[in-house]
Amino acid sequence: MELRHIRYFLAVAEEMSFTRAAEKLCIAQPPLSRQIKDLEEELGVTLFVRKPHALQLTEEGQVFRQYASRVLDLVNKSAEDVKEIHGGLHGTIYLASVEGHAPALFSGWIAGFQKQHPMVSYNLWNGNSDEVINRLTKGLCELALIMEPHNAEGVFSLPVYSEPWIAMIPSECPLAQEPGDTVDFQRVIQYDLIIPSRDSRLQEISGWLSSPEKKLKVRCRIAHMLNAYELTRQNVGITIYPASANIGTDSSVCIKKLVNPQMTASYVLLWDKNRTLSHAAEEFLKFVQGLVQVCF
Repeated sequence: MELRHIRYFLAVAEEMSFTRAAEKLCIAQPPLSRQIKDLEEELGVTLFVRKPHALQLTEEGQVFRQYASRVLDLVNKSAEDVKEIHGGLHGTIYLASVEGHAPALFSGWIAGFQKQHPMVSYNLWNGNSDEVINRLTKGLCELALIMEPHNAEGVFSLPVYSEPWIAMIPSECPLAQEPGDTVDFQRVIQYDLIIPSRDSRLQEISGWLSSPEKKLKVRCRIAHMLNAYELTRQNVGITIYPASANIGTDSSVCIKKLVNPQMTASYVLLWDKNRTLSHAAEEFLKFVQGLVQVCF
């Protein structure tokens, strides 16, 4: 058994598709299938149940996956440790985040960490919460920064930041013309609303209603806050979003903090319980934990 067999097996186990695994590994599918078959023959077991349009790990395959992951983690970690003897901490940290305040958080952490470890590189990816969590569970990133609530399983989480919810109000709306920098949520719901697309957000906002008889008039659900701002600017409705959505100074949009209730949105840093972080990512996490401990 060679190291490439382990890498190939884990790629197929993660993608549950020889085609997608071959694309990920940048090799042709037939050689990949042959390598997995050779591995099964060497072990004397079947690792995958092959169906016309799907793959499934056998019980033996599930056990082998656990050991294969550990072996590959040890190989990667040993290579990093040997190189660091001469060159200090280095490597690439794979990160993923949502929009909002997350990019600012990651940027600040990277800037501070870079002063201590200038040889480390970073790969940052941005998407919505579901996309970020999917990337984490597939092993495509090591640390993920999203907003609560989330339904990710098998992860550690670290609260790192919170911010108030706001209403982005078209200047033509009567609420925008009232004095003060706050607005009552129970009055906002009289108007057409623009809210985040996640179902958990809809449930959360619905929970702020003062009585079960009241209903939200949701005109539009959006995944990216730039769309929310532009829709508000065009007087489509009032946007309810965490405060970091305040990305412009256009006079056609009035920003007010929501009260009654006054709620906060929280950001959490996630990492997979079942994967070993690279040395660089592990040190980066320790660095962030130290900053968060001071802030909280």
